[in-house]
Amino acid sequence: MQQEGNIILNGVMLNAYPDSIGQKLGDTITMLKRPEFKDVFSLFYVLPTFFNSDLDRGFSIIDYNINKDLVSKEDLKTLEELGIMLKFDIVLNHLSVNSPQFKDLLKKGEASKFKDFFINWNTFWENNGVKNADDIIIPKEEFLNKLFMRKSGLPILKVPFPDGSEKPYWNTFYQEINYQKISVSDLDVLQNISKIKKEEICKKVNKVIEYKEDFETLNFDNSDLKSTILKIIESKKTFLGQMDVNAKSELVWNFYEKTLAKVRNFGCKILRLDAFAYLHKEIGKSNFFNKPGTWQYLERINQIAQKNDLILLPEIHAEYGLNLHDEVAKEGYQIYDFFLPGLMIHTLETANSKALLAWVKNIINKGYKTVNMLGCHDGIPVLDLKGKDVNGKYNKGLLEDTEIEFIMNTVLERGGRVKNLFDASGNKISYYQVNATFFSALNENEQKLLLARAIQMFMPGIPQVWYLDLFAGKNNYAAANKGGSGGHKEINRTTLTNKDIEKGLKKEVVLKQLRIMRLRNTSKAFLGKIVINDSKENQLNITWNNNKEFAQLKANLSTLSFTINFSENNIIKKLTF
Repeated sequence: MQQEGNIILNGVMLNAYPDSIGQKLGDTITMLKRPEFKDVFSLFYVLPTFFNSDLDRGFSIIDYNINKDLVSKEDLKTLEELGIMLKFDIVLNHLSVNSPQFKDLLKKGEASKFKDFFINWNTFWENNGVKNADDIIIPKEEFLNKLFMRKSGLPILKVPFPDGSEKPYWNTFYQEINYQKISVSDLDVLQNISKIKKEEICKKVNKVIEYKEDFETLNFDNSDLKSTILKIIESKKTFLGQMDVNAKSELVWNFYEKTLAKVRNFGCKILRLDAFAYLHKEIGKSNFFNKPGTWQYLERINQIAQKNDLILLPEIHAEYGLNLHDEVAKEGYQIYDFFLPGLMIHTLETANSKALLAWVKNIINKGYKTVNMLGCHDGIPVLDLKGKDVNGKYNKGLLEDTEIEFIMNTVLERGGRVKNLFDASGNKISYYQVNATFFSALNENEQKLLLARAIQMFMPGIPQVWYLDLFAGKNNYAAANKGGSGGHKEINRTTLTNKDIEKGLKKEVVLKQLRIMRLRNTSKAFLGKIVINDSKENQLNITWNNNKEFAQLKANLSTLSFTINFSENNIIKKLTF
């Protein structure tokens, strides 16, 4: 691995949750100590269940302390001894309702010191909209139509305050509201009603709760009785949510200061800025990468990062035609190559390298420093490949819309699930990503997976490897179905047991991937220059040169066969697949 300034130039990165393998982080470390993994990884992106969290598989942070159920300080020491650098997340845009800050707000209400730490929706939109029957301000149409929505409906969660009122707070991403079934003892406040009648009420209410029906459909003898029962139901409501923080509050920036110092002490070197583009909020803006506000926030967080010797990796999903990736790169940041996964599927399914190589040449010519992947904890990005109309001018995407639809349909036909974007009325306005393991997206073809991995290892940037792809994991439909509204992501998050690892390491598709990855992680050729050699559109010919060291990939996309020629200790070697 080599570092230049605030950019890491080389090294293969593992990507997993602390409990993706076995039951805790120690099981992954045991795997990394095996001889098969010697010199394969230099970096490890540990997903945020590393910290205390409660929703969205770690991305709803309670606090940035070590989750002792999954991680120990000894684990961190061992990873350091193995020479593996760590990458973590800071979720800039939000914290859990169970964070100390939000719990203090719920307990003390207006008297809480964290009153302005989060965003009261009605306060934000005051004088810029009209309250509806639920006491929620609906922004003026001119503002509402500009909002970038990650889910259907308004991005709010109504939460109870000490005075008995419910107030709407900004909630861009996930929320989960559950009603506990009632029992006869919950109805003790009802006077002059027999036990049999109470049992009938419980049965009726619990049926509505079980089937998630509207409580207003409940009919009782009179309105007073209904009102009392509805209050009892509400008293048993529980909720989770990722609550947007108010970056105009200095308390939030004090929190960021402490958090970055804390993760540095855990051994973090690279810090992924999750959801940072949603942090800046302003009336009349889309509230996705508002300018210049987002740039100002990014510069401020970067100053904190530099004090803690942390490298920032801003995470941003947007259409290629919007050119945000280019703007972020020009500011000197390493960027995510969210374009590669879709381009890889397109390349292998059409046996045509034209679009992929156009993107590779773009990376080279513009000097982008990237982190790329095939699969990851999230879905396969497709929105990112699109073009975009900007100020009346249409900027082309990396693929045509028909080609992107082909990718979508191909993966869906192979069992994938889809994630969409919505407007304020709940209408779908665009697809966002498709969820599947990369192996299943490739029709569970082992040769395709090997070629995809080889191409990734020869791409510019840091190659990030999702643990499940390494072991040729298949779509987990049971987990996706069980996961409810957010279950589409669970299709690609199967926990591998230690026995699964033992079994996997006997498979050629796993061992061959490890061989290719080890070459990328150790060969000095990849610290040199990349050359795209002339080839037919159904072929690839990529060479890395660094003084006397070289590595060359030659691939036939029609037959999926490929060879890797490389130098090692002044000896030229060849791998054939």
